[in-house]
Amino acid sequence: AIVIGLINNSNKKIKEEYKIEPVVHLTGLYYDVQEIDNFVKVLCDAGVDNILALRGDINPNVPAKTDFPYASKLIEYIKATTGDRFCIAGGCYPENHPETANSIDEIRYAKNKVDAGADVLLSQLFFNNQYFYDYVTHCRMAGIDVPITPGIMPAINAKQIRRMVDLCGATLPDNTETILEKYGDNKEAMLDAGMAFATSQIIDLLAHGCDGVHLYIMNNPSVARKLCNSIVNII
Repeated sequence: AIVIGLINNSNKKIKEEYKIEPVVHLTGLYYDVQEIDNFVKVLCDAGVDNILALRGDINPNVPAKTDFPYASKLIEYIKATTGDRFCIAGGCYPENHPETANSIDEIRYAKNKVDAGADVLLSQLFFNNQYFYDYVTHCRMAGIDVPITPGIMPAINAKQIRRMVDLCGATLPDNTETILEKYGDNKEAMLDAGMAFATSQIIDLLAHGCDGVHLYIMNNPSVARKLCNSIVNII
């Protein structure tokens, strides 16, 4: 198991006390080389071995810096300055990043991250597994040979899911839309329905050979625990 989080003192505690490997978010768009160097030193001192290197979301109210305009540039720099000290993950988008013009460009950007040194790709959330399977097929055809881990976000809060879908450009299939419409105003029913749907997604992904799943749990560890317990006899 791994836990993905921010750069803070909790990472050392997660690793040393709870014996769980932390994966730290590190974004590049609003930081310069010196700041990234400082962050990396903090991670080294804390014994952190895993980084999720991202560009970061654009904030129109904050001027971006120019050292790391793309995640691939951040990955390339960390690899060049630290070698194999870290396992570096990059993001990928089975349904295309909202700023990407087409699926060909999306695959090209993923390839850039791998060529820069990404050891694994973690996908954006999706609700139709076929999108992920097709994406992986296209990645393999493009020569991307690193593990590609699917991202699953249980639909347990209708407003939260709709907001996330709007932000990342994911598609809500009819069966997911039906769940949100039918149970969205009933907290307990929404939890049960969303967990059941996510469980079925994960079972199907594992049956298709996925080595693991990246869970978007929005700081709610009980969700991860319930999902893991529901599939423990299947893994």
